[in-house]
Amino acid sequence: MARDVTDATPIADRDELVAWIAAGEKPRSEWRMGTEHEKVPFRVEGHAPVPYEGDHGIRALIEGMAKLNGWEPILDEGHPIGLSDEAGGGAISLEPGGQFELSGAPVATVHETADELARHLDEAGRIGGPLGIRFLTLGMSPKWTNAETPMMPKQRYRIMAGYMPKVGTRGLDMMFRTATVQVNLDFGSEADMVAKLRASLALQPIATALFANSPFTDGRPNGLLTMRSEIWRDTDRNRTGMLPFAFEDGMGYERYVDYALDVPMYFVKRGDTYHDVSGGSFRDLLAGQLAALPGERAMVSDWANHMGTIFPEVRLKRFLEMRGSDVGPANMIAAQAAFWVGLLYDAAALDGAGDLVRGWSAEDRARLRDDVPRMGLKADVAGRPVLDVARDALAIAREGLVARARHDVSGRDETHHLDVLDDIVSSGQTQADRLLGLYHGAWKGSVDPAFEAFVF
Repeated sequence: MARDVTDATPIADRDELVAWIAAGEKPRSEWRMGTEHEKVPFRVEGHAPVPYEGDHGIRALIEGMAKLNGWEPILDEGHPIGLSDEAGGGAISLEPGGQFELSGAPVATVHETADELARHLDEAGRIGGPLGIRFLTLGMSPKWTNAETPMMPKQRYRIMAGYMPKVGTRGLDMMFRTATVQVNLDFGSEADMVAKLRASLALQPIATALFANSPFTDGRPNGLLTMRSEIWRDTDRNRTGMLPFAFEDGMGYERYVDYALDVPMYFVKRGDTYHDVSGGSFRDLLAGQLAALPGERAMVSDWANHMGTIFPEVRLKRFLEMRGSDVGPANMIAAQAAFWVGLLYDAAALDGAGDLVRGWSAEDRARLRDDVPRMGLKADVAGRPVLDVARDALAIAREGLVARARHDVSGRDETHHLDVLDDIVSSGQTQADRLLGLYHGAWKGSVDPAFEAFVF
């Protein structure tokens, strides 16, 4: 999760909430992408989770990174819990269980995303190596339990950890043990947003299948290909899922605002303090009638922060966030950016993506979302194998990237970042399938070799 927003401008009514989203519209020439990824840290000695404090802990990692890259520390009750690149727009933050996240700066090409990622991983290795810290390329910590995972000292996480068990059975697993990749993309108008939201929502489970990479829990196979995705199915159904209303007539900014207004709040931030208002209504805050903070009125920062605590498969803020995939190695992180940019940033490709999913019903989309964590590319949707749909989506994405014609210094366009996905579609074997093959074969029923073979 990126840094929480601080903006004390008062909000008077619902129309201002709608206008806040609409202000994200950009002309095509200014469209950018931002790629965020989380990674699970571990101690090289003993393959254990990394605590926050201590000479070889997460705090030492953050402080070392700050000295190396010069980014500004982000503090929470005096604890460094992230770094901000004020000039470039990127940030480093901590997820609840210490997952180390890079929120990439807005960039113009997938090449820049890949370069940014390479720099970050180099810096993380230079600081983490001497501390005895490395990072897994898996979508979930494969070995230790929630109880064994230390919680990072962030006020918002204390509030969330108290609330999660009230609304689902897997929220703490989501917080403490999973790692994802998120690709953030711009839109040019309300109609463009709707087209991109619908295509990406429908295809999000296809991406989930392509990037499936979390088949282990508590040191053994969990019976799934992406446990991370399965966990989201019972985290908090008020704020997750496939947003069936997005496909109904009349979808637009206002409809999403009405949805967001009905998602219960977690907190209200005033100064450096997070006030626990979990379960409260933003409508009440807007009216100055929030029971936990009588008389307090909504600010722009409250709305921005609330929008960031809603977790559908695709999230709308002032841009669209693709949220459906496990983290993987660096080439898979870049591939995810290439996949979504190719599908959504070229007009013909966006039309093609819309055509690919046009005949799917709400029931088709919901069943696909439910089946993919277990079945991956072997699932089906509307009578078609997911593998075939993935192949078609990948072809459309490749055509979209060719049309963009963004070349690197070697003269290559962005399509080469999709090559690793071509291999998955050709073989029908996801990262998770390959991990399970190793577990039952060369690893002889142990997940410990992952801490050597699947690290950044």
